[in-house]
Amino acid sequence: MDAERRTYHHGSLAVQRRLGVEGEAAHIGRSIGGGIRPVAAAFLELQPHLVLAAADAEGRMWASLLTGRPGFARATGPHSVSVRGGPPAGDPLAGALATGPVPAAALVLDPRTRRRMRMGGSVRPSARGLLLETERVFSNCPKYIQQRLPLPAAPGAGDAAPAVPLHRTGEELDGDQSAFLRAADTFFIATGTSDGVDVSHRGGNPGFLRVASPTGLSWPDYPGNAMFLTLGNLERDPRAGILALDWSTGATLQLTGTARTAYAQGGARTVHFTVERTVHTEAASPVRWTAPRYSPANPALPQDAPPGPGAG
Repeated sequence: MDAERRTYHHGSLAVQRRLGVEGEAAHIGRSIGGGIRPVAAAFLELQPHLVLAAADAEGRMWASLLTGRPGFARATGPHSVSVRGGPPAGDPLAGALATGPVPAAALVLDPRTRRRMRMGGSVRPSARGLLLETERVFSNCPKYIQQRLPLPAAPGAGDAAPAVPLHRTGEELDGDQSAFLRAADTFFIATGTSDGVDVSHRGGNPGFLRVASPTGLSWPDYPGNAMFLTLGNLERDPRAGILALDWSTGATLQLTGTARTAYAQGGARTVHFTVERTVHTEAASPVRWTAPRYSPANPALPQDAPPGPGAG
């Protein structure tokens, strides 16, 4: 029990007990380590992007996309990851990350192989850009990850000076942003408590992310690894951040606000998110990806939100 309590705080343990998965969660929790193994380090160096989660100077949770040539993020020791560069100017985390160390988490997801790795600890500025010092490192199964392949870069694109991202901020979703979220098959959610920050992936067929109003979102919490790190954090602290990516254009939509979980009979649950601020960035990522091959694990949706072409 002591080891279990070190792996999970009381928020996650409460959700596990509520859903009757304590034994499964305790078993899976043994996969969480503090160090980066060689196979994980090799995986990390192949990726052109990662998602970083932290709180800004006012305590709001955000998830930000960091990009670079493969190798821009690399393990420099069993408990450290060096990231070349950092969030661009105008990113909501730029100020907080420039003064670190701050509690943070990173998620590295490879759409090509449907593999993902999560890290939690703290991040601070370094001579190269950022240094993530890890306390928790683990991998997840490929469930709900849509397969995509990177498209070849245009000739000469690698020699051009990077464009200055265009940010558009607000306090609620506009019509285009609402449509973008309704069409999304993937997003990332950042949560945190005094015990640390976490960032997780959510995926499903287009339409699984529902937009009820300019400030209201919801999504079903599909069965996963039984850890309940995200829902456990929300049990203790409602702050949350969302990052959605347009894989075809590189645009990102970042949201910050609060979230709560509604439970129904039989263990079904829905997360409700209230938008407080938005940041929409055109061409935040230089990488373009093919249309998705949807995960076979994605649950079917009602007829008013059918899966698009390419389901498999």
